[in-house]
Amino acid sequence: MRPEPGQVLHFSEDPTITRFVPHVAATARQPDAYVWAVDYGRAPDYWFPRRCPRAMAWVRDTTTDADRDRVIGPGCGDRVHAIEYGWLEAMRTTRLYAYRLPADVFRPFGENEPYAHVATEPVVPLGPAEPVGDLIACHAAAGIQLRVLDNLWPYWDAVIASSVSFSGIRLRNAKPRPQ
Repeated sequence: MRPEPGQVLHFSEDPTITRFVPHVAATARQPDAYVWAVDYGRAPDYWFPRRCPRAMAWVRDTTTDADRDRVIGPGCGDRVHAIEYGWLEAMRTTRLYAYRLPADVFRPFGENEPYAHVATEPVVPLGPAEPVGDLIACHAAAGIQLRVLDNLWPYWDAVIASSVSFSGIRLRNAKPRPQ
């Protein structure tokens, strides 16, 4: 599930939203109220149950061959998403929906490498929520490795110490770091 040209997406487990109103998320690092959405490249970051912790890594121009092999894996494509075993059943059973939103009311958000798009005014979806479908199949169809780990922290520590690009979402919901 990706946006078409002129669109961004908002993913939700609620298929009944008819209007998105800017708000300050409980976990926000900024004080401004926004409607949040993602573009084509970042849509896969949200092919998960909302609360699912995930560590994501992908190759960029400055990624070393050693880091590519160590973090992504030799011959394994350009992108990896990792979750914990405790979230696998939710990945299999969660019903996720995508809302198509008009891109022209959004602006990129994030410094060097924008990771989202935000709007500061209410936004009406371009149509009803669309089921995303099988979240594991979405990853497979996009050629994204989906790793299932006992604990995310050892992998996350290797990712952030490497030359790959990365994103960690809902990591506060991961199991505690191993001792």
